[in-house]
Amino acid sequence: QVQLVESGGGLVQTGSSLRLSCAASGRTFSYYNLGWFRQATGKEREFVAYITRSGGRTDYADSVKGRFTISRDNALKTVYLQMNSLKPEDAAVYYCAADPGSSYYSPDSYNYWGQGTQVTVSS
Repeated sequence: QVQLVESGGGLVQTGSSLRLSCAASGRTFSYYNLGWFRQATGKEREFVAYITRSGGRTDYADSVKGRFTISRDNALKTVYLQMNSLKPEDAAVYYCAADPGSSYYSPDSYNYWGQGTQVTVSS
């Protein structure tokens, strides 16, 4: 099992950067593939980024490709989401998740979730 706690959210201006962190507890962090999702008010939770156990493979939603970077440090049991060139449409609660099934872009595939961190982008 793994417990996840996100941090790093906040209020920023359009064009700014933020780095989100997701710290895990448990001894098996390096076992899990991980994802970042976001949910804006009144919208469904959507896939943002994915990283494999070793960090050797990543994938991104088209809407963030080229602006966001997912990475992980297995020694620190932490996964990161570097967000650059933020836009108002990036505003949402951001969640990290672990242990997806075959469809890593689907929130229904993940077994473990953090509580989320709010990102607000002013125009």
